[in-house]
Amino acid sequence: MKNISILILPFFMMTMKSSFANNATPLFLTIDTSKENEIKEDSLIEVLKKSTSLTIDEKNKTVGTLTKYGFRDLFKQYSYDPALPYSAQINPNAEVYMKDYLTSHSNQLLKMKPFAVPYFNLIDNIFKEYNLPTELKYLAVIESGLKTSATSIVGAAGPWQFMPATASSYGLSVTKSNDERRDYFKSTHAAAHFLLMLFKEFNDWLLVIAAYNGGPGRVYNAIRKSGSKDFWKLQYYLPLESRNHVKKFIATHYVMESNNNGFNNKSDQIKNIEFSSSEIKNTSALLISGKFISTVIAKYLSMGLNEFDKYNPMFDKNISTIGNYELKLPTDKMELFKNNKYAILNECVNLMLK
Repeated sequence: MKNISILILPFFMMTMKSSFANNATPLFLTIDTSKENEIKEDSLIEVLKKSTSLTIDEKNKTVGTLTKYGFRDLFKQYSYDPALPYSAQINPNAEVYMKDYLTSHSNQLLKMKPFAVPYFNLIDNIFKEYNLPTELKYLAVIESGLKTSATSIVGAAGPWQFMPATASSYGLSVTKSNDERRDYFKSTHAAAHFLLMLFKEFNDWLLVIAAYNGGPGRVYNAIRKSGSKDFWKLQYYLPLESRNHVKKFIATHYVMESNNNGFNNKSDQIKNIEFSSSEIKNTSALLISGKFISTVIAKYLSMGLNEFDKYNPMFDKNISTIGNYELKLPTDKMELFKNNKYAILNECVNLMLK
């Protein structure tokens, strides 16, 4: 495992150990991500949260630098890079672990992709405030299917399925007339705080997901019985439901993030789509920016979503992360898009707000 150096501002380090305090130049805190020498990030996260010397952006940047390594047991390089083939990054243990779930649920997840975009954008923006890995948004998919109306048989409610006591402890009002567990904005902020608290306990996002489902006590019990904090080694000491919760998360992440829709295609690359010479001649391109959504554009242009994706692969992903996209369409469809551009954008924005 490699070492990761994190720049910490000198005035902030004055609040930490005296061994750092005598240095007048910028310091580097080196985190060894090997299992034998893993530094306890939780104390630093707590100092960051309480510090009055750092701005919110400075706190969040440092917290994010720490927490992204929590995916060390899922991704070979600690976090997911959408620019690289999925199969080149995923821990081989994960493929076998999630395959049976994908067989029965991948179609359902694929159907969810188009309407999930505005919800994902909202969650991403909030998680970025806390510098949490945005991959964690898929926890809301397996908790509730992204539905504010979701209610479990034990009384958990909302997109993040908070129980009343947990919701109250994270600042959400739970009354007959006002249940903020069903408020996407407020409940997602509460979920960010809750996830960060669980990360302080386990320093590993797969264990956090298991604890989110079954409670920290069951995860600690699995760690004690297995003698390991490696999810792949302790998984069978967890309750079946908690183990399956992690399986669902990994499978959901795969379907939502990978470029292909089939599990057996290991290349995870967008296939080179063949265009006829007439199609090439009849294609126009236009650089666009804004909160556009592929399904709305396709509807206005009377195009099937598959046809739109053929011309514009990974449209929703790229325009939401990069901010712009070189839209490619048959020339007649491009003219139709230009004539309806602002109506399309208005509907996209309204959909996101809803």
